[in-house]
Amino acid sequence: MKETDPTGRIDGKTRLLGLIGNPVEHTLSPDIHNTLARLCGLNLVYVPFPVESGKLGDAVRGAWALQVLGLNITVPYKQEVTAFLHSQDPLAAAVGSVNTLVREADGYKGYNTDMSGLLRAMAEDGVSLEKENVILLGAGGVGRAIAFLCAMKGAAHVWLLNRNEKRAQEVALEVNRTVGRNCVTAGNLEQWRELPKGSYLAIQATSVGLYPDVTRAVIEDSAFYGLLHTGYDLIYRPGRTRFMALCEQAGARAFNGLRMLVYQGVEAFELWNRTAVTREQAGQIYRMLSEKLTENGK
Repeated sequence: MKETDPTGRIDGKTRLLGLIGNPVEHTLSPDIHNTLARLCGLNLVYVPFPVESGKLGDAVRGAWALQVLGLNITVPYKQEVTAFLHSQDPLAAAVGSVNTLVREADGYKGYNTDMSGLLRAMAEDGVSLEKENVILLGAGGVGRAIAFLCAMKGAAHVWLLNRNEKRAQEVALEVNRTVGRNCVTAGNLEQWRELPKGSYLAIQATSVGLYPDVTRAVIEDSAFYGLLHTGYDLIYRPGRTRFMALCEQAGARAFNGLRMLVYQGVEAFELWNRTAVTREQAGQIYRMLSEKLTENGK
């Protein structure tokens, strides 16, 4: 595709995209979307918008009035924003979390490209959820969404382990009721010792190990990692977490969350612009972010 002026010229035809959250100062999303706009030859600019608590509805309505083409939503508003949407994609409605707003004739439609981005990242890495036995660590907002995703995409079973077992039980009950099969079992983090013998895919969906707290893993016992064939850590700062190191030491494959970050952005960009981002372009974004994080020591 023909590239636009690399200086990033803005004129009267420039369309606006953005990110709503609090905080948003350290986001990598402008790097993703402004680079994609250049690569795809589209006259767009993407900026972060910090929105104070209690002002989310005002922000969404204001964006609509200002003809903002689309928005990403990040913490703490991924659930709250659903009250201000015209409609939702079925996956977003099922998981109860929205990270992308797409402008339509009567309002914004909500999508969850975190989950579709994770699927696309996993496919790139040769990992599938279908018929897989999954250990999911963490039952917070992201963990809850991934539990739904695993169930909806045909995982054989999900063992949802969380520090707060009651929270895990609530999520498991909700998912099982929604999908109509008992495919999620809840427990606390120590109950990995009671899992049936087998080979598992583990998805690490907690904040343990996130920069700058890089020396910890949510489970430290090396015997746990001997159960795994693959470990997916949704953290991408640092690029190699302690969870990943423990996976690799036990002979399992290990991946971080950077490719998921790239593909959730790619999927949002495609929805906003009714265009397709090539695998090569996504690869350029991945390499750019990898280099940036390495340069920053993260």
